[in-house]
Amino acid sequence: MAESPRRTATPKAAAAASASEGRKTRVGPYELGKTIGEGSFAKVKHARDSRTGAVYAIKVLDRNHVLRHKMVEQCLFHFQIKREISTMKLIKHPNVVQLHEVMASKTKIYMVLEFVDGGELFDKIVNSGRLAEDEARRYFHQLINAVDYCHSRGVYHRDLKPENLLLDSHGTLKVSDFGLSAFAPQTKEDGLLHTACGTPNYVAPEVLADKGYDGMAADVWSCGIILFVLMAGYLPFDDSNLMRLYKQICQANISCPPWFSAGAKKFIKRIIDPNPDTRITIAEILEDEWFKKDYKPPLFEQGEDVTLDDVDAVFNDSEEHLVAEKREKPESMNAFALISRSQGFNLGNLFEKEMMGMAKRETSFTSQCTAQEIMSKIEEACGPLGFNVRKQNYKMKLKGDKTGRKGHLSVATEVFEVAPSLHMVELRKTGGDTLEFHSFYKNFSSELKDIVWKAESDASKKHAK
Repeated sequence: MAESPRRTATPKAAAAASASEGRKTRVGPYELGKTIGEGSFAKVKHARDSRTGAVYAIKVLDRNHVLRHKMVEQCLFHFQIKREISTMKLIKHPNVVQLHEVMASKTKIYMVLEFVDGGELFDKIVNSGRLAEDEARRYFHQLINAVDYCHSRGVYHRDLKPENLLLDSHGTLKVSDFGLSAFAPQTKEDGLLHTACGTPNYVAPEVLADKGYDGMAADVWSCGIILFVLMAGYLPFDDSNLMRLYKQICQANISCPPWFSAGAKKFIKRIIDPNPDTRITIAEILEDEWFKKDYKPPLFEQGEDVTLDDVDAVFNDSEEHLVAEKREKPESMNAFALISRSQGFNLGNLFEKEMMGMAKRETSFTSQCTAQEIMSKIEEACGPLGFNVRKQNYKMKLKGDKTGRKGHLSVATEVFEVAPSLHMVELRKTGGDTLEFHSFYKNFSSELKDIVWKAESDASKKHAK
């Protein structure tokens, strides 16, 4: 049986917890915090530089895990990860998430990234339904600026979608996640890329055909789908059946909603052209009348040529550059960690807010039940929903039986002790489709209503209505 989460019920224990507040996992000079993103072979953690206090996001890649699961079908693990890291090192642009530093231990690779604190562009669509044409155009300007710069460096993104577009605190767009990018020198003799990747709804028809494609033209198509989604609030091609979805994409019979302006309709149809040879290019996009409205070219210093010596050092199997990793687990969740995990520190109403459409790829709730009761209730709720459960201490991995649009839906949960009689439960989508996660969460939350803590103020508000 797993040990119960540690408690801080006595003043002595509370003092010990306070003294250990700074004790976290350390990698070199960085203190790692909560997980803010998770994929099939990597996690992204909130981090703080202990030397300067600056905040970053650190992408943690587990070499052994990736090798064991044979993540890469077209090349070896080192080549794939080194390619991603090298790509990001080459990109220096205000609309692209910046890679600051690369480190490695014996088992992991750490990518120290710019921390973008404004959320995903996807959130604005989920919460607002759609954007006004001028606002959508403003974000599209920044997207094209970023993609145009990437292409000038010989880099193609190949997985452009709203979830990979972040916003900083000033509303500036930042392109993230170059895990599926490919360098121009890696094309075959015909000059075309040959690896199909990306999210199906945003992928160009020539990519699906798997007969080789131009990375620049494929990225332009994805930009067009993103622009359509921003202005319409829904996808132009969408079907739960992949074969029907592929047929829709290849035919590209796009129908714009009536609120699109005439200029926007004409512009989008030039981008979402199933023929890559006649599809509008970025040079032509920059000259389009609809696009040019209020357009401001990016102003930034190009800087000196970037060297990849530090990336090479990480992969040369030498122990000279390895960093030490120290794991020091805090005794319980402190107040700062609790606030950072909640929305507005409104504990009792977290679950209800998430059910109103705010659930994205991560959410949380609080409960006054014991940790064992919470774990049992989660396991009980997963059965009827068709999810398999794997438990380890107070963490659970939930995996759907059915294959969705992006594979099996996977969800990670973890139980934290806030106080002796209060626990917080985090849920994160680690695989599968975000919209399918929303559907799962709606059904899942209804099964757990009886264990979710409601603050007295929230309960009284309900009675008053």
